[in-house]
Amino acid sequence: MKRPHRHVEVADIMGTAISVHVIGDVDSHVFAAATAALFDELRLVDRVFSPYRDDSDLLRVARGELAMVDASPWVAEVAQACAQAESDTGGLFTATWAGVFDPTGYVKGWAAERTARTHLAPLLDHPGVVAAGINAGGDLQLLTAPGADWTWNVAIVDPADRARVLATVPVRDGAVATSGSAERGAHIIDPRSGRAAAGAASATVVSASLAHADVWATAAVVAGFDDLGWIGRAGPTTGLIVDDAGRVRRWLDGVEVGVDPVDQAARRIFSIDLPRASSSTSLSR
Repeated sequence: MKRPHRHVEVADIMGTAISVHVIGDVDSHVFAAATAALFDELRLVDRVFSPYRDDSDLLRVARGELAMVDASPWVAEVAQACAQAESDTGGLFTATWAGVFDPTGYVKGWAAERTARTHLAPLLDHPGVVAAGINAGGDLQLLTAPGADWTWNVAIVDPADRARVLATVPVRDGAVATSGSAERGAHIIDPRSGRAAAGAASATVVSASLAHADVWATAAVVAGFDDLGWIGRAGPTTGLIVDDAGRVRRWLDGVEVGVDPVDQAARRIFSIDLPRASSSTSLSR
């Protein structure tokens, strides 16, 4: 059987590589229009939320130059979502630091999911298109046309050896997010102590929503390898966490299913088929 064609477009936005993938037969003009609109919206998100642009709504609100009600409606939407995430995670995730609202740990996943649903999901209605997805710096929102013979196979790599695959996650409709010190250095702060989170090299969470998966991947790293008590609060998530010594803990639909050394985890395959909702990772067929 002939493999469907893969259309890919890449842009550097929000400080990371963003790639759009459409699988199947799609008119080149339709694909170009969808990707251009998606990238334009992400650039607008960056202008609103960038902590590096003096004129961003985020920094103007922080300096008291712009009232929240006068800022982009996205600011209030994200602030509400971050407050809910902090409550849901019991404080393992926060977007408020020393009294300052800084949602940079949330915005990328939220924006990638939002733009995928707005600009890529409609492509699934085109005859010949079987799937579409976005990869935002390794965090994925993946969509598949109803009835299509297609599954996204997502490789989760060993944070200590990026050439080594720990697990393969088959996803039809869902999201995969990975967080941890191995991804970007010691960038995750434990809100409870104010110090860098320790004990977990990386955590990958699979969920229906990228914003949701991203929050809980961060929460997992903050909680640490030895504490999976949070998975019951996270809903039907699947994933794994790797500690600095190379041990791997895995869970499926909110229930822990095993603890392995890395050499055994490499043989594990998680099967998950998430309903469509209104890491370090890589994609393959």
